[in-house]
Amino acid sequence: DSIDITDPQQRMIASVRLISKVPTLAAMAYKYSIGQAFVYPRNDLSYAANFLRMCFSVPCEEYKTNPVLTRAMDRIFILHADHEQNASTSTVRLAGSSGANPFACIAAGVACL
Repeated sequence: DSIDITDPQQRMIASVRLISKVPTLAAMAYKYSIGQAFVYPRNDLSYAANFLRMCFSVPCEEYKTNPVLTRAMDRIFILHADHEQNASTSTVRLAGSSGANPFACIAAGVACL
């Protein structure tokens, strides 16, 4: 794959990949910070349920997702996405306006945090 930002299909693929990898990276960082083994995502779970499972399960036990917590996490993700124009969002937009690679723009936004 290439990242041609002028091609709408490649922009869509890059967007989906970025959105899908964020909870995995966050869960991996959390598990590393507490000294636990990383738990890989499962394709049969929703975005929020997968995130909760990756953060709070352990590899040797089956994790049962709580539907109330999953709905709450969905709402938290929506609220966070609709957070307006914070510093990291401004950084991503500024880097993106130069025609930079979308993954590099996200890295700039993360570095801004």
